[in-house]
Amino acid sequence: MSSRLVNRNVTANRGRTSMRLEPELWDALHEICERERLSLGEVVRRIEKRGHPGGRTSAVRVHVLEYFRAAATELGHRSAGHGAQPTAPQLSNGMNGGGIGDAQPVAVAAVASGPV
Repeated sequence: MSSRLVNRNVTANRGRTSMRLEPELWDALHEICERERLSLGEVVRRIEKRGHPGGRTSAVRVHVLEYFRAAATELGHRSAGHGAQPTAPQLSNGMNGGGIGDAQPVAVAAVASGPV
């Protein structure tokens, strides 16, 4: 069985190198570049500068995850139809049952390293 990983060349801190990522991660990385108005090389250089014990490719995967997790909000999830739960029945004391759909919006903290 062949790998789904896509190999691409990137110019990073130590010059030109290649990275192998899933196509979906390449798409997400390019979306980050567009949103931040940065080149792919600049995004990768900033990720490398932060350091990551697992190496460059692992650092890029973690960064993509952190970027979109930091951007996820309750409003965004509702707008996209994620996690839609039916309204919980009212208990006799007038309080909701405390199910997943009853969670209050939570403020999303910025990624500690700042925007890329």
